[in-house]
Amino acid sequence: MTDYQHIKDDKITFRELILRLQGWSEVFKRKWKILVVFLIIGLIAGAAVSVFKKPIYIAETTFVLEESDMGGMGGSMSGLASLVGINLGSLGSSNGLFSGDNIMELYRSDNMLSKTLLSPMNAVGDSGQLLINRYITFNKLDRKWRNEVDFSAMDFAKNREMFSIKEDSVVKEIIKEIRKSNLSVSKPDRKLSIIQVSIASKDQLFAKYFNEQLVENVNTFYYETKTKKTAENLSILQTQADSVRKILDRSLTDFASATDNVPNPNPLVQRAMVESRKRQVDVQASSTVYSEIVKNLEIAKVNHRNNSPLIQIIDFPRFPLEESKIKLLKGLIIGGLSFFILGIFYIYLSTLYAANIRESA
Repeated sequence: MTDYQHIKDDKITFRELILRLQGWSEVFKRKWKILVVFLIIGLIAGAAVSVFKKPIYIAETTFVLEESDMGGMGGSMSGLASLVGINLGSLGSSNGLFSGDNIMELYRSDNMLSKTLLSPMNAVGDSGQLLINRYITFNKLDRKWRNEVDFSAMDFAKNREMFSIKEDSVVKEIIKEIRKSNLSVSKPDRKLSIIQVSIASKDQLFAKYFNEQLVENVNTFYYETKTKKTAENLSILQTQADSVRKILDRSLTDFASATDNVPNPNPLVQRAMVESRKRQVDVQASSTVYSEIVKNLEIAKVNHRNNSPLIQIIDFPRFPLEESKIKLLKGLIIGGLSFFILGIFYIYLSTLYAANIRESA
């Protein structure tokens, strides 16, 4: 009772601590067989996990994203353009649309993930199986969710706008699981513009083709959105240039016809030259407008090229993919150590329980 009083009062000497440790070591020595049993069970469990657990395949794509730098060139271009009365403000870029790590969030978005899931695998001998159907098959969702979802009545190949509520719910649940357990988007170095996209899956084909399709979808969307404004300006200017060129050609034809109608005009009769001079004014006006539009068009082309981001793939997944698997030695060590510690706790708690029972008796 004296020993317990010391513990209750939070007062224990160093000598008492040593004695207690020696006492517990004697307890563990007497019950070494229990520790051996726990150790053997742990070794068997670790070996079983390393042998029977399916490996996780990892598909990685690494690319460098170089944002367009319109600062230096854009400033000098604006200065040169202002000399000829051209305002590049209307041709402005969309650099502020996506900046920093925003492209990484695109990879986690529902839109990009659902678009990728509903894409065909395009694997050899696969007959265009959708990625979502592949995911459902190897994860055996048709069995796990059979009480809630009838997959046989679902068709994910139709237009997304025609999906039922159940089909949309399945897509969203799978996206949540992929975002949580399969997808990883990161920057190996925060100072660089290198982005790494990884897909981990029990199915090697799914990991590779989902990774490739996701990277293609996101990078295409990013490129088109970044260059959307300058592409629209370029298209408008090209249409205007074509229209004005047609007007100029028609004006030249009309001027030639008017001149031919009065081949030798009388200098004393000015009325005969009015029609010809009208056509000449039309030609000069059309030429001036066409010249300005062409200059704007060429500058817009340069602006569009400079505003286009460079997305260069560095590494892409190849078969065989990298495997994440618990090796036999690692499984034995982890399993044996875990169960050995569990055995120590079991002996400790069972001894304290037996002591309390004896005291209460």
